[in-house]
Amino acid sequence: MTPKTGMRTAFAATVLVVCVFLLGCPKRPGVTQAGGGAIGPSSAAEASSAAPTATPAAPRVPTASAPRVGETPVARPPLPAEARVQPSAAGVPAPTGSPLKDVFFEFDKSDIRDDQKAALNENVGWLKANVRAKISIEGHCDERGTPEYNLALGERRAKAVKEYVVGAGIVPDRIATISYGKERPFVLGHDESAWKWNRRGHFVISEK
Repeated sequence: MTPKTGMRTAFAATVLVVCVFLLGCPKRPGVTQAGGGAIGPSSAAEASSAAPTATPAAPRVPTASAPRVGETPVARPPLPAEARVQPSAAGVPAPTGSPLKDVFFEFDKSDIRDDQKAALNENVGWLKANVRAKISIEGHCDERGTPEYNLALGERRAKAVKEYVVGAGIVPDRIATISYGKERPFVLGHDESAWKWNRRGHFVISEK
Protein backbone atom coordinates (compact mmCIF):
# COMPACT_ATOMS: atom_id res chain seq x y z
CA MET A 1 0.00 0.00 0.00
CA THR A 2 1.41 3.32 -0.99
CA PRO A 3 1.34 6.29 1.41
CA LYS A 4 -1.18 8.06 -0.77
CA THR A 5 -3.52 5.14 -0.69
CA GLY A 6 -3.22 4.91 3.09
CA MET A 7 -4.20 8.57 3.53
CA ARG A 8 -7.37 8.02 1.47
CA THR A 9 -8.30 5.02 3.54
CA ALA A 10 -7.86 6.91 6.81
CA PHE A 11 -9.95 9.85 5.55
CA ALA A 12 -12.75 7.56 4.47
CA ALA A 13 -12.71 5.81 7.84
CA THR A 14 -12.92 9.17 9.63
CA VAL A 15 -15.91 10.28 7.53
CA LEU A 16 -17.62 6.95 8.22
CA VAL A 17 -17.17 7.34 11.98
CA VAL A 18 -18.58 10.88 11.91
CA CYS A 19 -21.65 9.78 9.95
CA VAL A 20 -22.30 6.89 12.28
CA PHE A 21 -22.04 9.27 15.26
CA LEU A 22 -24.44 11.76 13.72
CA LEU A 23 -26.98 9.10 12.77
CA GLY A 24 -26.92 7.52 16.19
CA CYS A 25 -27.45 10.78 18.20
CA PRO A 26 -31.12 10.88 19.63
CA LYS A 27 -33.35 13.82 18.80
CA ARG A 28 -34.22 16.32 21.59
CA PRO A 29 -37.81 15.68 22.72
CA GLY A 30 -40.30 18.53 22.35
CA VAL A 31 -41.79 20.04 25.53
CA THR A 32 -45.62 19.80 25.66
CA GLN A 33 -48.29 21.32 27.91
CA ALA A 34 -50.69 19.06 29.70
CA GLY A 35 -53.93 18.97 27.78
CA GLY A 36 -52.70 21.39 25.07
CA GLY A 37 -50.11 22.16 22.45
CA ALA A 38 -46.47 23.16 22.76
CA ILE A 39 -45.56 26.04 25.09
CA GLY A 40 -44.58 29.34 23.48
CA PRO A 41 -45.93 32.75 22.39
CA SER A 42 -46.90 31.55 18.94
CA SER A 43 -48.72 28.51 20.24
CA ALA A 44 -50.56 30.60 22.85
CA ALA A 45 -51.74 33.00 20.16
CA GLU A 46 -52.94 30.11 18.04
CA ALA A 47 -54.77 28.56 20.98
CA SER A 48 -56.53 31.82 21.87
CA SER A 49 -57.61 32.40 18.30
CA ALA A 50 -58.83 28.84 17.89
CA ALA A 51 -60.81 28.73 21.15
CA PRO A 52 -64.45 29.92 20.84
CA THR A 53 -65.27 33.22 22.56
CA ALA A 54 -67.86 32.79 25.33
CA THR A 55 -70.65 35.39 25.25
CA PRO A 56 -71.58 36.53 28.79
CA ALA A 57 -75.22 35.99 29.66
CA ALA A 58 -77.33 39.16 29.89
CA PRO A 59 -78.20 40.10 33.48
CA ARG A 60 -81.75 39.24 34.49
CA VAL A 61 -83.72 42.38 35.18
CA PRO A 62 -86.80 41.91 37.35
CA THR A 63 -90.02 43.36 35.98
CA ALA A 64 -92.26 45.73 37.91
CA SER A 65 -94.96 43.09 38.24
CA ALA A 66 -92.62 40.43 39.69
CA PRO A 67 -90.84 41.38 42.94
CA ARG A 68 -87.27 40.16 43.52
CA VAL A 69 -86.74 36.98 45.51
CA GLY A 70 -86.98 37.74 49.19
CA GLU A 71 -88.99 40.93 48.75
CA THR A 72 -92.49 41.27 50.21
CA PRO A 73 -95.01 42.81 47.81
CA VAL A 74 -96.50 46.00 49.17
CA ALA A 75 -100.28 45.90 49.10
CA ARG A 76 -101.89 49.14 48.09
CA PRO A 77 -104.81 50.27 50.25
CA PRO A 78 -108.22 50.05 48.52
CA LEU A 79 -110.26 53.14 47.76
CA PRO A 80 -113.00 54.07 50.25
CA ALA A 81 -116.27 52.27 49.63
CA GLU A 82 -117.95 55.53 48.65
CA ALA A 83 -115.44 56.11 45.86
CA ARG A 84 -116.12 52.69 44.36
CA VAL A 85 -119.91 53.01 44.16
CA GLN A 86 -121.37 53.63 40.73
CA PRO A 87 -124.96 54.34 39.63
CA SER A 88 -127.11 51.33 38.82
CA ALA A 89 -128.89 50.86 35.52
CA ALA A 90 -131.89 52.75 36.86
CA GLY A 91 -129.75 55.79 37.69
CA VAL A 92 -129.93 55.30 41.47
CA PRO A 93 -126.67 54.44 43.28
CA ALA A 94 -126.29 50.75 44.00
CA PRO A 95 -127.12 49.71 47.58
CA THR A 96 -124.25 49.53 50.04
CA GLY A 97 -125.70 46.65 52.07
CA SER A 98 -127.19 48.85 54.82
CA PRO A 99 -130.93 48.66 55.55
CA LEU A 100 -130.93 52.45 56.04
CA LYS A 101 -131.35 54.74 53.06
CA ASP A 102 -129.45 57.91 52.21
CA VAL A 103 -131.11 61.32 52.02
CA PHE A 104 -130.18 63.70 49.20
CA PHE A 105 -130.09 67.52 49.11
CA GLU A 106 -130.27 70.38 46.64
CA PHE A 107 -127.14 72.34 45.78
CA ASP A 108 -125.91 74.45 48.71
CA LYS A 109 -128.98 73.49 50.78
CA SER A 110 -129.49 71.62 54.05
CA ASP A 111 -133.30 71.58 54.06
CA ILE A 112 -135.00 68.17 53.94
CA ARG A 113 -136.65 67.73 50.55
CA ASP A 114 -140.23 66.50 50.41
CA ASP A 115 -139.26 63.65 48.09
CA GLN A 116 -136.72 62.41 50.67
CA LYS A 117 -139.13 62.12 53.60
CA ALA A 118 -140.34 58.67 52.55
CA ALA A 119 -136.80 57.30 52.83
CA LEU A 120 -136.38 59.01 56.20
CA ASN A 121 -139.65 57.54 57.46
CA GLU A 122 -138.48 54.05 56.46
CA ASN A 123 -135.25 54.62 58.40
CA VAL A 124 -137.26 55.73 61.43
CA GLY A 125 -139.35 52.56 61.21
CA TRP A 126 -136.20 50.41 61.17
CA LEU A 127 -134.77 52.26 64.18
CA LYS A 128 -138.00 51.73 66.11
CA ALA A 129 -137.89 48.03 65.32
CA ASN A 130 -134.23 47.82 66.37
CA VAL A 131 -134.30 49.71 69.63
CA ARG A 132 -130.71 48.85 70.60
CA ALA A 133 -129.19 50.12 67.37
CA LYS A 134 -127.15 53.30 67.34
CA ILE A 135 -126.31 55.22 64.20
CA SER A 136 -124.05 57.91 62.85
CA ILE A 137 -125.31 60.36 60.23
CA GLU A 138 -122.63 61.60 57.83
CA GLY A 139 -123.01 64.90 55.99
CA HIS A 140 -121.56 64.96 52.45
CA CYS A 141 -121.26 67.55 49.65
CA ASP A 142 -120.34 67.65 45.99
CA GLU A 143 -116.89 68.80 44.88
CA ARG A 144 -117.74 72.48 44.34
CA GLY A 145 -116.67 75.00 46.96
CA THR A 146 -113.78 75.12 49.42
CA PRO A 147 -113.08 72.26 51.84
CA GLU A 148 -113.89 74.51 54.81
CA TYR A 149 -117.24 75.61 53.41
CA ASN A 150 -118.25 72.05 52.53
CA LEU A 151 -117.35 70.76 55.99
CA ALA A 152 -119.73 73.31 57.51
CA LEU A 153 -122.43 72.53 54.93
CA GLY A 154 -122.07 68.80 55.55
CA GLU A 155 -122.48 69.37 59.28
CA ARG A 156 -125.72 71.32 58.70
CA ARG A 157 -127.07 68.52 56.54
CA ALA A 158 -126.22 65.83 59.11
CA LYS A 159 -127.90 67.83 61.88
CA ALA A 160 -130.99 68.44 59.74
CA VAL A 161 -131.38 64.71 59.22
CA LYS A 162 -130.88 64.04 62.93
CA GLU A 163 -133.53 66.61 63.86
CA TYR A 164 -136.05 64.94 61.55
CA VAL A 165 -135.36 61.48 62.99
CA VAL A 166 -135.51 62.73 66.59
CA GLY A 167 -138.74 64.56 65.79
CA ALA A 168 -140.16 61.24 64.59
CA GLY A 169 -139.57 59.66 68.00
CA ILE A 170 -135.96 58.36 68.05
CA VAL A 171 -133.93 59.10 71.19
CA PRO A 172 -131.15 61.60 70.32
CA ASP A 173 -128.59 59.64 72.35
CA ARG A 174 -128.71 56.94 69.68
CA ILE A 175 -127.60 59.32 66.94
CA ALA A 176 -124.19 60.88 66.30
CA THR A 177 -123.33 63.28 63.45
CA ILE A 178 -120.16 63.94 61.48
CA SER A 179 -119.29 65.91 58.34
CA TYR A 180 -116.89 64.78 55.59
CA GLY A 181 -117.57 67.72 53.29
CA LYS A 182 -116.51 66.81 49.76
CA GLU A 183 -113.77 64.34 50.75
CA ARG A 184 -115.77 61.13 50.25
CA PRO A 185 -117.80 61.28 47.03
CA PHE A 186 -120.50 58.65 46.64
CA VAL A 187 -120.35 58.69 42.83
CA LEU A 188 -117.28 59.70 40.82
CA GLY A 189 -117.76 62.45 38.24
CA HIS A 190 -117.53 66.17 37.57
CA ASP A 191 -121.06 67.14 36.56
CA GLU A 192 -124.57 67.12 37.95
CA SER A 193 -125.05 63.45 37.15
CA ALA A 194 -122.54 62.70 39.93
CA TRP A 195 -122.99 65.79 42.14
CA LYS A 196 -126.66 65.08 42.85
CA TRP A 197 -125.72 61.79 44.56
CA ASN A 198 -122.86 63.32 46.54
CA ARG A 199 -125.05 65.90 48.31
CA ARG A 200 -126.37 63.52 50.93
CA GLY A 201 -126.92 62.45 54.48
CA HIS A 202 -125.52 58.93 54.90
CA PHE A 203 -126.67 56.55 57.66
CA VAL A 204 -124.09 54.26 59.26
CA ILE A 205 -125.05 51.64 61.87
CA SER A 206 -122.43 51.94 64.64
CA GLU A 207 -123.95 49.50 67.13
CA LYS A 208 -126.76 46.94 67.06
